[in-house]
Amino acid sequence: MSKIRIGIIGYGNLGKGVELALKKNEDMDLIAVFTRRDPKSVVLQSSQVPVVHIDAIDDYKDKIDVMILCGGSATDLPEQSPKFAKLFNIVDSFDTHSKVEEHFAAVDKAAREGNKVAAISIGWDPGLFSLNRLLGDSILPDGVSYTFWGKGVSQGHSDAIRRIKGVKNAIQYTIPIEEAIEEVRSGSNPELSAGQKHIRECYVVLEENADQTEVEKAIKTMPNYFADYNTIVHFVSEEELKKNHSAMPHGGFVIRSGQTGNGGNKQIIEFSIKLDSNPEFTASVLVAYARAVYRLNQEGQKGAKTIFDIPVAYTSAKSSEELRRAFL
Repeated sequence: MSKIRIGIIGYGNLGKGVELALKKNEDMDLIAVFTRRDPKSVVLQSSQVPVVHIDAIDDYKDKIDVMILCGGSATDLPEQSPKFAKLFNIVDSFDTHSKVEEHFAAVDKAAREGNKVAAISIGWDPGLFSLNRLLGDSILPDGVSYTFWGKGVSQGHSDAIRRIKGVKNAIQYTIPIEEAIEEVRSGSNPELSAGQKHIRECYVVLEENADQTEVEKAIKTMPNYFADYNTIVHFVSEEELKKNHSAMPHGGFVIRSGQTGNGGNKQIIEFSIKLDSNPEFTASVLVAYARAVYRLNQEGQKGAKTIFDIPVAYTSAKSSEELRRAFL
């Protein structure tokens, strides 16, 4: 049986994670990695796989079954996903929740023009968490859904700190408040603000002669990021930041708290993940859904899909019979 031919666009943390994940999936082959950098400057784990400048991607139109896009949601994916969905079946991890509809429409139009399938916003949130929020809402319509993130590094919030004048480097952790989680688990369905669910903890390296008081104030009062939270700021050396805060852990919980019958019986559905490496886990989700995208396209489907539209069985390399025997 021929293997699914995979391409990767972008070779940052996520792209590296995809390369490693593909090694654990025997029904897939990595054909090429595409980059905007000088290809000679990119060193892969797989020495036999070519690194190709993105300008030459058209040459691979008939050589790749699914392209996995590993760029950022702010500027890369809004441009790249529609552009490449005309040429390839694609999977992306677009995670700007407020712009999903806009992104879906643009990618759907392009994928239909190219008779391709494009899975967007695949990962763990959006992605696996989205699926569990949907299941919880469907099963317990009389209820409330809660999402807690962390403890983990928030790349967006870390970047926001690094843009403050006087900051040389920074890492921010999102930490769920245990008391809030336990209150939700009790079935009391509390109304919780964002600041009642999470703490923001920041580790900051200052530029020489920077004003520590001013930097701390700028962080704690930053709207949309820190102003509504209990924000803790630690000032550390560059050496300490690299030694103790260079990993990329993450995780979280989705909890649906509801009632059934006449309202006397409380029911709780909970899904959680705990990750040593956020990008490697996200990459593993992307690879599984690349398999599903390939199968959908083989069936003649086209257009954009979300995790809600894709049968879970299509993500597995096992046959239907094997799935029933192993998991049902």
